[in-house]
Amino acid sequence: MNQDYIVPDNWSIIEEGFDAERVKSSESLFSIGNGAMGQRANFEESYSGHTFQGSYIAGIYYPDKTKVGWWKNGYPEYFAKVLNAPNWIGIDITINGEALDLNTCEQVNYFRRELNMKEGWYNRSFEAVLQNGTAIAVNVTRFLSLEEDELGVIKYDVTPINRAAKITFSPYVDAGVTNEDTNWEEKFWQPVAVKHSDNAAFVTARTFKTHFDVATYMHNSLQQAGNNVDIAPVDVKVTDDKVQFTYSVDAAQGQATSIVKLGGYTVSLNHTADKLVEAAQNVIDAAQAKGYDALLAEQKEAWAKIWEMADITIDGDVKAQQGIRFNIFQLNQTYLGKDARLNIGPKGFTGEKYGGSTYWDTEAYCIPFYMATKDQQVARNLLTYRYEHLEKAIENAVKLGFTNGAALYPMVTMNGEECHNEWEITFEEIHRNGAIAFAVYNYYRFTGDYSYIPEKGLEVLIGIARFWQQRATFSSHKNKYMILGVTGPNEYENNISNNFYTNYIAKWCIDYTIEQIAKVKEEYNEDYSRIMAKVNLNDAELQQWKKVADNMYFPYSEEHGVYLQQDGFLDKELVPVSELDRSQRPINQKWSWDRILRSPYIKQADVLQGFYFFEDDFNKEQLEKHFDFYEPLTVHESSLSPCVHSIQAATLGRMEQAYMFYLRTSRLDLDDYNKEVEEGLHITSMAGTWMSIVEGFGGMRVKNDTLHFEPRIPEQWQGYSFKINFRNQILKVSINATETKFTLEGDKQLTVFVNGKEVRVEPDALVTV
Repeated sequence: MNQDYIVPDNWSIIEEGFDAERVKSSESLFSIGNGAMGQRANFEESYSGHTFQGSYIAGIYYPDKTKVGWWKNGYPEYFAKVLNAPNWIGIDITINGEALDLNTCEQVNYFRRELNMKEGWYNRSFEAVLQNGTAIAVNVTRFLSLEEDELGVIKYDVTPINRAAKITFSPYVDAGVTNEDTNWEEKFWQPVAVKHSDNAAFVTARTFKTHFDVATYMHNSLQQAGNNVDIAPVDVKVTDDKVQFTYSVDAAQGQATSIVKLGGYTVSLNHTADKLVEAAQNVIDAAQAKGYDALLAEQKEAWAKIWEMADITIDGDVKAQQGIRFNIFQLNQTYLGKDARLNIGPKGFTGEKYGGSTYWDTEAYCIPFYMATKDQQVARNLLTYRYEHLEKAIENAVKLGFTNGAALYPMVTMNGEECHNEWEITFEEIHRNGAIAFAVYNYYRFTGDYSYIPEKGLEVLIGIARFWQQRATFSSHKNKYMILGVTGPNEYENNISNNFYTNYIAKWCIDYTIEQIAKVKEEYNEDYSRIMAKVNLNDAELQQWKKVADNMYFPYSEEHGVYLQQDGFLDKELVPVSELDRSQRPINQKWSWDRILRSPYIKQADVLQGFYFFEDDFNKEQLEKHFDFYEPLTVHESSLSPCVHSIQAATLGRMEQAYMFYLRTSRLDLDDYNKEVEEGLHITSMAGTWMSIVEGFGGMRVKNDTLHFEPRIPEQWQGYSFKINFRNQILKVSINATETKFTLEGDKQLTVFVNGKEVRVEPDALVTV
């Protein structure tokens, strides 16, 4: 049974009623971020129940030494993790001498929280009776500014309900934090300096090993009945890594008293270490000059601009609408494309699992979303990130015994070095290399911007092609090239040979690289000469590549008429998932790893991932055959699985199945399908949700520099719409059961195809098909 406590709403995530069992899940679901920092929805006041405290800063990480039972050559030295950053949201509160703690209150009469996605703020309100009998109403609003991304704002109101009260607010900043997931229980932060003056405090701390400097700051002001109260702290507590102020005020029964707390981080990625406190003071001064109301209005405006382009509307299905907006909202909270040094971690700013680093998810799932909903420079930044890491990818390959500039991009990284600590992933899940090459192709296909390839992309492609050529093994028995000892996208299989998807993308990478070398030689001669001098590539090597690509082996079953996921797949007992007892699911939480590896069950699209990327290489009949063979064996226990299956079910016209997969991908976290949402959200798969609608239901493809659509609609919907930024022209597509409408923002006509028929769309004119 999935969780079902989030109130359906078009624009907000809402929880009603306090349940201690849900606190950690809600901390994930109500997380906020602004691309530069983010935090779980922890309570500001003390909470003695089960909680997972988490604040995170983009680009700040720690190399936690790898912990394994038996060291093997080639293991990464460390597992990089996004650090739990110093806590600036904390405000201890006492009412008539009694600490406010929702875990110990006599009763909580009312509790509600709302994450307003349209306007970018998080609110929590409750009424509680403390153990001393005082009843209070609390209303807290918090947001992380998009305009000023070093700034967070909290407004915390307390109103005594049944009697007058002495209220003490004790706000603090605290760098004495630890990670939930540390390998060796190490401390990651070293206090450097503590400073406070008037109502502001600054704690500067440095990460061990990586030496990032961070100033965590706060500034506090008080209001009563809406008027500013000029008040100084009655107490200041200072330690090496914490500053806490205490303010005390008397409030009449029914009189609201508020603390407005500004806080956040200035970091040495963006300022010199000796100027961090000064930079933080500048943020405080600018924010104070604007005031709370203006800051909130600015936040609403910034989010309105994002939604103007990125929104997808769905008519007649509130849960589906809430799901897609939640996904789009979290993607924008995680990454806005302003800084090419940053990337998209699978949990974003919502938890610590996966170390918060960069995976192949970015290239395979996220780039299409960012290409279509933002300026193309954002996607180019994501490609540039990998180009900047090319030397490290070559070093990673050298550690595994490859030579001559072969590049193996890491499964998990912060700075280009591999830092994943499971051998079956680190050494074997090499298909990730293919996704990076595919993203170069996909970017050009969508944007038409070829310049990236001669400038940067070709070097990346050459490094990847060299890797595949060297990684392939010639079998004299089959007279074919094979790729042995791998893990495909289906991580419920390890150390298998000839994974169809891996072999197929390897061949494709080599062929595509050879094509691009020829094109750059012909059209960008200067770049060609520069690159060839740098990589030292000759015709004999190219011939060797071609030999591998032309003679790649793909396991195939004549009996079933399908490519096999890997050698020996048919030796398994092919019992469909539908015959598994519900009590055995999810198998990754119920079965031993040995049992999983022997089973036929597939974690996520594997062969079908190849059919998704390279659909033009196969006809619909082949897709149908492969879908019918593999989907019944798929447990969808990866967040990346339902979106690919939704797109393919839609392509096959199986709308009920496509809709079911869509709901599963869009509400994966809201309904906690995988029973793990308390660890954080599945950010990168959220881009797959966007693809489910645009590529699945909308049937959008780019062919020969032109947009093609095959619109379909689930019967649960009355209509839906989305926008695409295609080559600097913004096309709005609105689809219902009988027609598709197009409008265009741009200065020239755009030709699109709908179900194979040419349609011309003029700027500022409505076209109905």
